[in-house]
Amino acid sequence: MNQIKIDPERILSDIDRNIFGGYMEFGPSAARFKFIDVGESPNAGKEALRSDIRGAIEKMNISNVRFPGGNFASGYRWMDGVGPRQQRPARHDLAWNRTEQNQFGTNEFMRFCRAFNIEPYLCANCGDGDMREAADWVEYCNGTGDTALVKLRREHGFEAPHKVKYWGVGNEVDSPGQIGMKTPQEYARAFTEYSKVMKRVDPEIKLVASLECHWEDRPLLPDFINNPTQWVERAQLMLEQAGDRIDYIAIHRYAHAYYDEPFENYMAFAESFSEHLDGVEGMIRAVSLERGIKHHIGIAVDEWGNSPTSREMENRAPVNVVRDENGVMHITDGGRGGFRRKDKWNVNLLDALVQSLHFNSFIRHAYSVRLANLPAMPWGAMGINFARIDKPVLLQPTFFPFELYSRTCGKAALDVFWYGDTFSGTYKNRTYTGLRTLDVAATLDESRKQMVVYVINQSKDKAMETTISLTGGQFTGKARVSVFNGPDIMAENTDEKPDQVGVKETDLKVTGKSFIYTFEPHSVTAISCGVS
Repeated sequence: MNQIKIDPERILSDIDRNIFGGYMEFGPSAARFKFIDVGESPNAGKEALRSDIRGAIEKMNISNVRFPGGNFASGYRWMDGVGPRQQRPARHDLAWNRTEQNQFGTNEFMRFCRAFNIEPYLCANCGDGDMREAADWVEYCNGTGDTALVKLRREHGFEAPHKVKYWGVGNEVDSPGQIGMKTPQEYARAFTEYSKVMKRVDPEIKLVASLECHWEDRPLLPDFINNPTQWVERAQLMLEQAGDRIDYIAIHRYAHAYYDEPFENYMAFAESFSEHLDGVEGMIRAVSLERGIKHHIGIAVDEWGNSPTSREMENRAPVNVVRDENGVMHITDGGRGGFRRKDKWNVNLLDALVQSLHFNSFIRHAYSVRLANLPAMPWGAMGINFARIDKPVLLQPTFFPFELYSRTCGKAALDVFWYGDTFSGTYKNRTYTGLRTLDVAATLDESRKQMVVYVINQSKDKAMETTISLTGGQFTGKARVSVFNGPDIMAENTDEKPDQVGVKETDLKVTGKSFIYTFEPHSVTAISCGVS
């Protein structure tokens, strides 16, 4: 039988609620932003939003949102997005090859964040931008003096500073396809200079350095293929040159669902993801020790989630992934006309299981992972399909794990021991054996004496009977069991069947030191129980 053993006194770390962050990027169409725009007035509130949209956002209890991207950030001129809307210039967006009208900019984003008590996180242009532009943006947002930029913000209707705490310096600067891509040496130098001027404007801001997004593949720059440890060099250079200015190191990593590979391979992504978190943690600790860096440098997983791909893409055929107006992703022939494949990436239970595996990993790495941002608002992986003028919000499967973890997660991460059935899988040509079928994490809220155990059953067809026990203390009565599941791993929520995938809750009596519970196949279960 599977066993889960927990000692409530074995606390790994406190949990930063910023792991429940979101991410906005304009992408192929900015028209969808009208669904979250709370109006022109600085005093406009969330009541201006459609009630179903407002309700979905409120349920997720999002901690922070990253803006304006994403690839778009590497060519974004923030000054284009402030001031009277009718006077804002339209620009050709080099990231997505479209025209950006700049009708949703800094102040619209701030209104949205403040309406929902969300912490804003701005990403400065370190592609075709410069350090002066970044420092000016900090001054416009956070300045309090009588400078020209502060006066400009006041003219735009915002007397009080926005007090933006989190600032990224560039997006995916290691990517060959990024505007202004930089080598490790170039970015270490750029971050040093950006951070210097940005923190002189506001010493209280927290800066996020961009580490890595292309972990395995370097299709456009062959010399990188021969240098598989480039992310190690990049991290080392950044920490050595600017470690005293770095508050977070950002990594991006998506799980790719291959059309013709087995379920177990997709599940094996979680082990690959954890390995990369371990590696970045080690780099931070090693260089901090060597260089005498005293402050804690956290990991910001400020892009993560599920990304569709195919064997054609893996073999580096000229294909692209694009989104249509409904946020659905399509695989195309690289812009030469027509769709190469007709496949649509509809969000299903399988994607939501992988999303849940991320949250379990964040909890187990709580000491290091202090910020995380799931793409993309207001559509896609966060599970809220906003781009439907005449229809209510359709909650997709990936909405529910985010809402469940955000609602139930305690303040401290626990060190959990578990064992039982195992499986094998191959991810990115790396084979993993002995993977535990039940993926487990646990949190504790000491003030409420409440423990939450998160269990993901990665078996496609087998229920898992499990003994859950405490090595210290006792369970004190009724537990609330929340089970996220659907009829099969490919189940979706559609207009015809909007509730195929979702969360069901029941009560369970648990007393003493242990109890037995059977976890459904392909499910995510959160058991919230009192402990003494």
